[in-house]
Amino acid sequence: MNKKDLEKYENLLLEKRKELLAEFSHLKKAAMDNTIKENTGELSSYTYHMADLGTDSMEREKQFLMASKQGRLLYHIDEALRRIHSNTYGNCVECGKPISAERLQAVPHARMCITCKEAEEAKKAK
Repeated sequence: MNKKDLEKYENLLLEKRKELLAEFSHLKKAAMDNTIKENTGELSSYTYHMADLGTDSMEREKQFLMASKQGRLLYHIDEALRRIHSNTYGNCVECGKPISAERLQAVPHARMCITCKEAEEAKKAK
């Protein structure tokens, strides 16, 4: 992979990282920093109905799950940036063959070529 391509993918990864950090910050502010009372706008921290409390808890749990997924994606992006700096980016970590440009364009943090990724997914499905 030439230097121009590496810069293109690095910029793509850095932009995605910036977007994720902004979303993560928004989620943190909305879900983790506010109490149920602040989220609902109620004057009391007690809800009027048990179902309301369940809904509040479910929404908070969905936000934590979303933040967790974003955290994992951020980790994979950071790992891809490390591979760029160590000159191993664009090569499959399993077979060592180059990852197709189409795959890297669609999933710039990809660690594996499509063949190895499909084999990994097939093992998980069993």
